[in-house]
Amino acid sequence: MPTPHEIAIAGVYLSPLLVAAFFGLIATVVSVRLISHYGLSKYFAFPPAVFLALTVIYTLFFGTFIIGT
Repeated sequence: MPTPHEIAIAGVYLSPLLVAAFFGLIATVVSVRLISHYGLSKYFAFPPAVFLALTVIYTLFFGTFIIGT
């Protein structure tokens, strides 16, 4: 499978990692809102660290399996 070097959106070339990070950030915001809505955030000692960890995990997931970087 060829690795994409850049992604063109409306004539603007973007890095695949930037696109994966954007989707990872969106998925993290949705996940954190759901976690907070259901009251599960009280089980985390430092919620901002969970936000950062989820962002990294989702970015790696989207970068590896969806975009293929």
